[in-house]
Amino acid sequence: MLNESDASSGGVPGFLRRHIILILVVVAVLGGGAWFVHRAKQQNAQNTRPQFGRNNPNNVVAVSVGTVQTGDIVVRVPALGAVTALTTVTVQSQISGYLQSVNFKEGQLVPKGYLLAQVDPRPYEASLAQAKATLARDEALLTDARLDMKRYEDLLKQDSIAEQQIDTQRATVGQDEGNVAADQAAVRTAELNLNYTHITAPVAGRVGLRQIDPGNYVTPSTAIVVVTQLQPMSVVFAVPEDNVDDIMKQLHAGATLPVEAYSRNDATKVAEGALSTTDNEIDTSTGTLKLRALFDNKDLALFPGQFVNVKLVLNTLKDQIVMPTAAARQGAPNGVQSAFVYLVNQQDNTVSVRPVVLGTMDGERVVVKSGLEPNDVVVTEGGDRLRDGATVQLPEATSAELAKAQAQKQAQDKLEEQSQADFEKSLTPQQRKRFESMSPEQRKRFEAFRRRRGNGNFGPPGGFRGPPGGGPPPG
Repeated sequence: MLNESDASSGGVPGFLRRHIILILVVVAVLGGGAWFVHRAKQQNAQNTRPQFGRNNPNNVVAVSVGTVQTGDIVVRVPALGAVTALTTVTVQSQISGYLQSVNFKEGQLVPKGYLLAQVDPRPYEASLAQAKATLARDEALLTDARLDMKRYEDLLKQDSIAEQQIDTQRATVGQDEGNVAADQAAVRTAELNLNYTHITAPVAGRVGLRQIDPGNYVTPSTAIVVVTQLQPMSVVFAVPEDNVDDIMKQLHAGATLPVEAYSRNDATKVAEGALSTTDNEIDTSTGTLKLRALFDNKDLALFPGQFVNVKLVLNTLKDQIVMPTAAARQGAPNGVQSAFVYLVNQQDNTVSVRPVVLGTMDGERVVVKSGLEPNDVVVTEGGDRLRDGATVQLPEATSAELAKAQAQKQAQDKLEEQSQADFEKSLTPQQRKRFESMSPEQRKRFEAFRRRRGNGNFGPPGGFRGPPGGGPPPG
């Protein structure tokens, strides 16, 4: 009999011999599957790898383009503003009493002096009647005292009474006059309190939510409603201190700076107004200066507490080279971080990377200080798939415009070449020799002179004879 160690050592080779074919099949299947997955990844990477440049004419990128133009650009200072009412009044009762009625609807537009609420006037009507009665009594006493005073003065002239008695009567008249004055003041107070039972709007505007219901007892500290003035409306915003000098120069010169208010997404112009005033100091914690702009708000588009995007118009730059803002990109085309555009070559519909220096931005347009010329065509959309020299597919309308512009440019170049040839033919051998020895600036002056003397041509047949010895004309 075999021991346990012999049985285990002989069992493994026996198992391999019996299942060698099955093992080989499993290994082959696993290896083939791994190779197939690897091969599929390679093919997928090759298919998805972008191919750019002129050596890959089949990879044409569809793009949108824009044309560089000459135009005016508006210098605007952007800011975030808060719509603030010029007047906000919390209407309170100035007397005590029961609130009889509320005469407004929440959110209603009311004029100045509109009756908002009514306090029970009966106690104040009674107080007014009592004050008037007291005034009438004291006025009667004053009249009687003055009559006695007149009689005492007549008796004193006849030496019929003592002088002390008339002095006493004068004091009585003065006392009654004081009582009448006090009664008159009491009447005015009673009339004022009676008027206070009619709670009116102190300003024209929109009333808010009602803060108390009819039937409640009100006191001088009880709020009825809040009235907010809506016309005109102001917007408070802050600008960086770097713009303060330009703004103050404009204001000191008496200029009116327009202010535009846009919606939160900066897509819709809400209102147009003008700068009203500035704060008296710069906020040192933020480095900004607060400004206030006024808007007539005729359409009530501005709402108190609303946040808007504000654009303060500082100046208008004339005859600037401008392009669509979407064409500007950031990168390092020449190893230096800068702005650049993809310039469309009109001859073969390829693009070239062109570094540019940008200036003031005005919405969807930006000033190009250097790098482009008017009528250049730049890529506005689709540039993320481009490289220098890539072929692009232009919109049909743009392609037709480019073809027309190219034909016009070729015709213009041909005309200039023909004009130059005609000009050179009109020169005598001596003039030609002198012309070739001129500097570029002298050549331009000489050509302009010849055109003027030739009425648009390059001189009379045979050429225009210059000064003796040939050469350009004096001056």
